[in-house]
Amino acid sequence: MILFGPSGNSESFYAAGYSHTEQSAKFVKDMGLDCFEYSFGRGVRMTEAKAISIGNAFREQGVEISVHAPYYINFANPDDESAQKSYGYVLDSGKMLKLMGGKRCVFHSATQGKMEREAAVALTEDRLKVLRDYIYLNNLEDLYFCPETMGKLAQIGTLEEVVRFCKIDKVFLPAVDFGHLNAREQGSLKTVSDYKERLEYMISELGYERVKHFHVHFSKIQYSAKGEVRHLTFADTEYGPEFAPLAAALKELKLEPYVVSESAGTQAEDASEMKRIYEAL
Repeated sequence: MILFGPSGNSESFYAAGYSHTEQSAKFVKDMGLDCFEYSFGRGVRMTEAKAISIGNAFREQGVEISVHAPYYINFANPDDESAQKSYGYVLDSGKMLKLMGGKRCVFHSATQGKMEREAAVALTEDRLKVLRDYIYLNNLEDLYFCPETMGKLAQIGTLEEVVRFCKIDKVFLPAVDFGHLNAREQGSLKTVSDYKERLEYMISELGYERVKHFHVHFSKIQYSAKGEVRHLTFADTEYGPEFAPLAAALKELKLEPYVVSESAGTQAEDASEMKRIYEAL
């Protein structure tokens, strides 16, 4: 079953007088949404009791929860000590996710830095193999860890790179941010076939069963020659991408991902719009 929901709390959540993540569960449920992504963007600073409390609230509402690991993960960092911190950020996010009762932990893989592209990608791949070992050692293999496609050219995270990383082990599931792809490819996603081409590539490389319930981030994103500049809302008419062609491609290929809106402040409303577009097909 395809799921739609916001990343974090929209402006309307706070405007309604809410402030706690536990309240997000009923808020998104009342909007007819199915999932919610909690961000540890600035670090995993949550007690186990808080994670359990959040999990209980979402379970009561029947809303799925995922998490986004801290933004400053970099498995291509030439400094081994810094790379060790990246393992910790992902594993700590996974431990909190498990307490919340969720299944998906999205993370940014790496930044190229001053290395040659292939050297940075190969180092990231090697480190993700070590991460896989840590995941099993920590009994987190029942979760999905989702390397994300990235929007800036200097970041590791083309679709091909993400697929390559997911071939390491079944614990890795692609997180495809179509706004990021569109930004780094200078507005490449316009038609149903543009989306189908990417989706069919993933299926050919990873198999239909793995791709069927992959993770999606979606928002319109302003971009420059270097890729992503900033997230926008669905009200924007200058930059893409549009969701309708993706919805049609998902239907045609019988894919049922977990679709998370990362719009700037209107993420709950834009998640509702995506669900409406999809269901209208």
